[in-house]
Amino acid sequence: MKRKVKFDYARWVFVLPALVVVGTLLVYPIFSSLYYSMTTKHLIKPAYKFIGLANYKAVLTDANFFKAFLASILWTVGSLIGQIFIGFTTALAINRVKVAKGVYRTLMIIPWAFPSIVIALSWKWILNGVSGFLPNLLVQLGICSTLPQFLSDSSMVFVTLILINIWFGAPMIMVNVLSALQTIPRDQYEAAQIDGASRFQQFHHITVPHIKVVVGLLVVLRTIWIFNNFDLIYLITGGGPAQLTQTVPIYAYNMGWGTKLLGKSSAVTILLLLFLLLISLVYFGIIAKWEKEDK
Repeated sequence: MKRKVKFDYARWVFVLPALVVVGTLLVYPIFSSLYYSMTTKHLIKPAYKFIGLANYKAVLTDANFFKAFLASILWTVGSLIGQIFIGFTTALAINRVKVAKGVYRTLMIIPWAFPSIVIALSWKWILNGVSGFLPNLLVQLGICSTLPQFLSDSSMVFVTLILINIWFGAPMIMVNVLSALQTIPRDQYEAAQIDGASRFQQFHHITVPHIKVVVGLLVVLRTIWIFNNFDLIYLITGGGPAQLTQTVPIYAYNMGWGTKLLGKSSAVTILLLLFLLLISLVYFGIIAKWEKEDK
């Protein structure tokens, strides 16, 4: 006799709310953007028509798009390197602290705890070229003869934004790396010291193998987050001066809400999605290789 397989309704009842949320917040926006990217959809005009890949061609032949794309690459690489370096070294330092480790960890995570709008407006006030605290302090100390224009000088604004983002994002790297460091068995370090291994050898053969997968996942997540970052740059500079700090998300926003061309704006977001998917696949391939080597 064939055995009847009972369908488990209970698990689907529990999973269904999550599937609805994912479908509403993720699947629908992606497919609607993909559809609109092949139309003449306008935010004001109700009528639109299907035009295929014309929007993609228009975007990929726009010099401003490639300028924004280059700005996004520089913004992501500069911020990511700084956040990884500061967060990683800070985690190593705090991990060696014997007294009040929790206090240092709490103090270091403060920048990450604030909302982006608070961070952006605070730094905009601190760096204001007329009444800002830091420019006036530099003049009073005799370091600068005139008020430095951190947010309007073309030679300073992009580096300033990257430094702000490093300050903002490094604590998240620090917390995760510190958690990974605390899972490393202490007896491995003790055995290495008995064998006469130097601190660098202990770091290379014990610390790195234990935390490299965690750091790799952080790099993936931070790359996606930083490349897609909109609020910090937009609230501080709005993409200026002269579009010097206009990244791809700001370019898409200006295309959608400035010119009201939702079709072209959707094409930009789809191109951005494809690029980040490609980068993520490369990252995950490297991480999978590391995991195989550790087995």
